[in-house]
Amino acid sequence: MRFNRILLSAPLVVVALVIQVTILARLQLPGAVPDLLLLVVLGLALVYGHVGGSLVGFFTGLLADLAPPSDHAIGRYALVLCIIGYVAGLTRPDNGQHRSATLPLVVVIGAAIGSTLMYAAVGSLVGDTAARHVGIVGLLLSATLYDLLLAPFIVPLVMVLARRTEPEPLVGDGSGSPNGTAGSRDSGYGWLSTGTGLKASRGAMKSIKSVRTGARIGSQRGGLLGKSARDKVGRIKGVKRL
Repeated sequence: MRFNRILLSAPLVVVALVIQVTILARLQLPGAVPDLLLLVVLGLALVYGHVGGSLVGFFTGLLADLAPPSDHAIGRYALVLCIIGYVAGLTRPDNGQHRSATLPLVVVIGAAIGSTLMYAAVGSLVGDTAARHVGIVGLLLSATLYDLLLAPFIVPLVMVLARRTEPEPLVGDGSGSPNGTAGSRDSGYGWLSTGTGLKASRGAMKSIKSVRTGARIGSQRGGLLGKSARDKVGRIKGVKRL
């Protein structure tokens, strides 16, 4: 990951973890707990792509595994968020900009369901049967509902911040910008550069034509001057002969 991505991701993850542990986990809501860390990972993965999303997801999950009052095996949530970040990053468009909020919304729903199922599956492998006592269906419904309620406030904000840390696209490369104006701005620069090239070529053609015209006029003038000079010489020689 680039250094500017780490500078943004680390504070966002730490703040999200503090809010998750100190506020959201103590609300005692029915079913699952709103997963703020998941939404932060999704927002970063939708901008950084599958590689950056998987790295952010792994280190975010590992930090959550180590943070108190963690009561599960270390690496369990890191594995889940790493997979979620990778899959969510695959939905990133080539220009880095989503045309609508439909795809990010679908990603949030899929991530809420997928993370709950994977967390319960990994827990069953290591002997954690807490999900069976609570009820997997209730966990799925509550986790999806809570994440959908928080997603409009968290995911767009994280995506905007992440796009600000990304390097500016090259002029005329057709890639989009965070606010959707850099793409048009790049295309505008491309049109201007193209127009400038046409003007330059037209100016060059005009200069070539003017040079050719000047050469023709010069040659014609030279021919007239040479003819008049020969006539003068002939007249002078004729006078001398007389």
